[in-house]
Amino acid sequence: MNNVRTVSDTKRTFYNLHTRPINTIYRRVVEELMVEMHLLSVNIDFSYNPIYALGVVTTFDRFMQGYLPERDQESIFNALCRAIEQDPQHYRQDAQRLQTVAKGLPVKDLIAWLGQTTYLDRDADLQAQLQAIANNPNFKYNRLFAIGVFSLLEQSDPELVKDEKQLTEALKAIAAGLHVSDDKLNKDLDLYRSNLEKMAQALVVMADMLSADRKKREQRKQQSTTPVAPPSSNE
Repeated sequence: MNNVRTVSDTKRTFYNLHTRPINTIYRRVVEELMVEMHLLSVNIDFSYNPIYALGVVTTFDRFMQGYLPERDQESIFNALCRAIEQDPQHYRQDAQRLQTVAKGLPVKDLIAWLGQTTYLDRDADLQAQLQAIANNPNFKYNRLFAIGVFSLLEQSDPELVKDEKQLTEALKAIAAGLHVSDDKLNKDLDLYRSNLEKMAQALVVMADMLSADRKKREQRKQQSTTPVAPPSSNE
């Protein structure tokens, strides 16, 4: 009988690999992503694909934006992948490869390619992976895959993803071609964008609090170094 790794195993591995403390506001982001990746990794129907990798990389980079010290970002990402026994460089390389393809395609061609109505000879391996997804009745759809799809559209045409009607139509065409639920795609991406907005707002609040705290410290420092004038004598 195979011993399936538990969430606790994955978390323990992560914190053994990345030993520096994680800033409070980001810790929840890291742990939620870690649990999500772990649960997928132990699911019998799940198989790695580049769109999922792009979703992982995009989620991490977007939600960890502004993390300090900046040098810790790479260590956290590497520990995240290694904790589920994956190669972080493989994720980064596949994400970069997909982004390059998306940037080089008009968005209508990208949608047709993802929706499997057009076959492009741009990347034979990616083409084969898309066909494998479309032809797999047990394909394990997941939120990170949805974010990967969204990221591809965003790379190809940043304006399209801001237009709800165009985005909905694009997702419907892609979902039909890959045989996944467009309803799930839309719901997962609505939540993703909403969470990005909340994170941005939280970072603004945190920056304001740090700025106010810094000003108070400076004021206290000035008060402590200001010489006290001796009492005036009327004699």
